[in-house]
Amino acid sequence: MKGFLFKTLSAWLLLTAVAACTGRKSDTAAPQSATGDNAPEAQLLSLEQCDGFELATIDNPWGEGVLRRYALVPRDADVPDNLPTGAVVVRTPVSRALVYSVVHTSALKDVGAGGAIAGVADAQFFTDPDITARVAAGEIADCGSSTQPDVERIIRLAPDAVVLDTYQSANFGQVARLDVPIIECADYMENTPLGRAEWIKFYGSLVGRRQMADSIYNAVAERYRTLRESRRTGTARHPRVLTESVIAGVWNVPGGDSYMAAIITDAGGIYPWADIKTTGSLSLDVDRVLAVAQDADVWLIKSFNIHSLQDLRQTSALNAEFKAFKTGNVYVCDTNRTRLYELFPFHPDILLQEYIDIFDGNDKATRFFKKVCSM
Repeated sequence: MKGFLFKTLSAWLLLTAVAACTGRKSDTAAPQSATGDNAPEAQLLSLEQCDGFELATIDNPWGEGVLRRYALVPRDADVPDNLPTGAVVVRTPVSRALVYSVVHTSALKDVGAGGAIAGVADAQFFTDPDITARVAAGEIADCGSSTQPDVERIIRLAPDAVVLDTYQSANFGQVARLDVPIIECADYMENTPLGRAEWIKFYGSLVGRRQMADSIYNAVAERYRTLRESRRTGTARHPRVLTESVIAGVWNVPGGDSYMAAIITDAGGIYPWADIKTTGSLSLDVDRVLAVAQDADVWLIKSFNIHSLQDLRQTSALNAEFKAFKTGNVYVCDTNRTRLYELFPFHPDILLQEYIDIFDGNDKATRFFKKVCSM
């Protein structure tokens, strides 16, 4: 009986806190109806204005329920009493963030908060010249590897938030024991490009730049939808599209419900694994890829070490069996030289336009992907 009363009281307290938010829905309630261009695209993120704070709820991408709730409380205000149980308090605007991913440093810079980037992990993988220059000058702290960060350096840095990608079996190690809010970003698990792009609103709210973030997203969404509609109603070509390549015996391709698969489809491409309904990657071997996508018309690869068809053949002799290889329709994005990973997550309209140009044969001025030569 006591257990029942405790659970009932806990549930009532949670619902009371949730009701303090404008438009907030309970976990079991049907979502409020929204139609057209005003409908939220993000499936894993909701943002609600509450009495004295903004509530960001991130749903669990790998199961039911909520992964994390964040109560964004203005720095100069008292912490409200009506916070949902378990909500992580984040004082805003965040002014000293440790950021693990180039994707999220790009988002912060996008909304005009590059100065809030106080430290980064995996600095060697950043291609943004501004970030790399500031790291070299000591203006941004290099906090080591994302898997084994330098905790002493993080303590000296004194960040007011740690921004990182979250994973199903995430273990944040000693960083989790610091008295610093960990912002778990699951935007990469969204199943549409605009769903991921909409997360820029969350990052804008973190640094006090929500209005700018809204403006950026609205412009991106309008252009993306216009391009997508033009492919649905026009006389576009519809090539079969293969992506990526084998690395150490494993060929990872996007799942059919991933935002990367969605961009290909929205550009008018036919994706061979569209019926495999997962937002994650599919780990395959060359034989299985060959069986499904040997007849692909276009091959898109993100890599730092493939510059010719010969490089591709040396990776695996079976690569030469693909139709796209034989016809010379292989396009590679050199991830060491381009800023693809920094730009497209919150600007998918740029990548959509590039795919459209490639599918239509207008690839002379592409920004990221270049057709590889035979040698």
